[in-house]
Amino acid sequence: MHAVANPEHDATTLGLDHRKLLMWTFLGSECLFFGSLITTYLVYKGRSLVGPYPADVFDIPYTSVSAFVLLMSSLTMVLALAAIQRGNQRGMRVWLLATALLGAIFLGGQMYEFTVFVGEGVTLQHNLFGTTFFTLTGFHGAHVTVGVFMLLTLVGASFAGKLKPEQSLNVELVGLYWHFVDVVWIVIFTVVYLVEAPNIIG
Repeated sequence: MHAVANPEHDATTLGLDHRKLLMWTFLGSECLFFGSLITTYLVYKGRSLVGPYPADVFDIPYTSVSAFVLLMSSLTMVLALAAIQRGNQRGMRVWLLATALLGAIFLGGQMYEFTVFVGEGVTLQHNLFGTTFFTLTGFHGAHVTVGVFMLLTLVGASFAGKLKPEQSLNVELVGLYWHFVDVVWIVIFTVVYLVEAPNIIG
């Protein structure tokens, strides 16, 4: 039995819109990318010959707040999708802007943290901890930045009348990317920060 074509975009033989299938494929490759970065961080964890070390610079409460802010943006993203599916353009814009704002706050917090770390002597070149930490979290921050621009592009398209309820797939695709970025941060926050928490408390 053949899949019914989407009124806006042709479906694949799996019954999934080809753009959504492409997004899932892209996110799958991103899983491999971040998986390799996280693995590299863990492999070299504790092998720095010179400090500062994670316990010297990590501020778990501060980073926990940043993590909470980013996770809350997943909720606002869901609300944005629900709004456009109901034909509520104003609500969609509000929630998209809220998502972008929360993402920008997270990025601001990350930049502040990087500045503090550099001030403490942790740099990309100084030791293995700095190299693996900045590479991993820096690439994640770059993905969040891309996501913020995607969200603002959707808002601009809405104001231009180019984002109607029947085009809700555009919001859904950006939502998939945004949720992926959030999930990746949960993993990074756990393996990089929370695993180090006992050493900091001790």
